[in-house]
Amino acid sequence: YVFKHPRPPKPDAPRIYEAHVGMSGEEPEVSTYREFADNVLPRIRANNYNTVQLMAIMEHSYYASFGYHVTNFFAVSSRSGTPEDLKYLVDKAHSLGLRVLMDVVHSHASNNVTDGLNGYDVGQNTHESYFHTGDRGYHKLWDSRLF
Repeated sequence: YVFKHPRPPKPDAPRIYEAHVGMSGEEPEVSTYREFADNVLPRIRANNYNTVQLMAIMEHSYYASFGYHVTNFFAVSSRSGTPEDLKYLVDKAHSLGLRVLMDVVHSHASNNVTDGLNGYDVGQNTHESYFHTGDRGYHKLWDSRLF
């Protein structure tokens, strides 16, 4: 994807609209980056917001985690499309004068041993890998692992 529009200048007072792309549509299905770009961004701009914050952008296996059970910190959530589709969304936002913030979750990760980093380099029977050990390494409210 080749970006066509420059990033808008930093506003004096950001007016941030927080959104979850997958939950943004009117139909009972996971919405895509392109649907969000074409259908939701114009409404955000029309309501005088100048910034959009996108939640649950990183790949996560458990949809109900709202994106907090990250399984790949280097990939966008594939449920809503491809990296090229996300670039289209960002470019469309810029064309409307909207800045884009991505809610990147660095502290939470999936606690599953089969689809994430939990036990990745040390096996499934130990928790001495990338995460804190004991209670410090587990977020009880989110049922996720902590670095």
